Amino acid sequence: MSTAAERSQFRTEVIAGLSGMPPTLPCKYLYDARGSELFEAICQTRDYYVTRADLALHETHMGDIAKFVGKGAHIIEFGSGAGIKTRLLLAGLDHPRAYTPIEISTVALAESTRDLRATFPNLEIRPLQADYTQPIDDQALQLDPPATKRVIYFPGSTIGNFERQEALDFLIRMRNIAGEAGAILIGVDLIKPVEQLLRAYDDRQGLTAAFNLNLLEHIRRELDAEIDLDAFDHQSRFNSGFQRVEMHLVANRPTVIQIDDRKFEFQPGQSIHTENSHKYSIDSFQELADQANLKPKQVWTDPDDLFSMHWLEAA
Repeated sequence: MSTAAERSQFRTEVIAGLSGMPPTLPCKYLYDARGSELFEAICQTRDYYVTRADLALHETHMGDIAKFVGKGAHIIEFGSGAGIKTRLLLAGLDHPRAYTPIEISTVALAESTRDLRATFPNLEIRPLQADYTQPIDDQALQLDPPATKRVIYFPGSTIGNFERQEALDFLIRMRNIAGEAGAILIGVDLIKPVEQLLRAYDDRQGLTAAFNLNLLEHIRRELDAEIDLDAFDHQSRFNSGFQRVEMHLVANRPTVIQIDDRKFEFQPGQSIHTENSHKYSIDSFQELADQANLKPKQVWTDPDDLFSMHWLEAA
């Protein structure tokens, strides 16, 4: 159950998004409890290649990644990080100084911290409840004695959810947290055939459709909104101009979403844009990193060249 303040923020952002032209909804609200369950199921489908490719990359290159991280590093992960990739990284490193997961959800952070402390009892784990897309107080990341370096760990393809300027600003914040002696280890999904991309975001089992439509159920439940869920269909689109997959909720008949005294009318074919997933070539992402004054030092890909992991240092 969310707090009154969280519900108020949710209401404000949903109304602002639906008031836009075209209407949008923040993708972070896809991940309520049910949405998170559905996303975990999506990651197991044959159509959604991203998680398998990311895991294969970790398994293939863990030894080399550990050499770049070095001994005594402070690993700072954006996300609650109790998954297989985090465990592979922490198990493969040479005596990391500490591990700090940063997560906005208090519940998710507590669960991941408990699980990782049981797995790594000798590792200092210092959870931080915060929104990692916003500035973070550096005092909360200080260690005594200090680590040899800070390494910001951001696996998966979440950087693709940001618009280009947002992604650039995000990389700059990461660089500032890492510091001059630190580094960033970040996952980036690669450009591939459009049919393969669209299938990954509209799987044959219908899980992505349920995941996207659950956003409307989230709004209806939390904000006591009036929404006809059957009036919308999930659709994935490829926007070649921005090299991104887009998720939309498309009205299949005239319908109205009402939140308090606000009404939002939709005609058949009108959509609510719910998520972007930008795809990069290795060169195009490194060009973006360069604009953030980050120097690409190494890049790894999975055996099928579907996904990449970049090691970036302050220029």
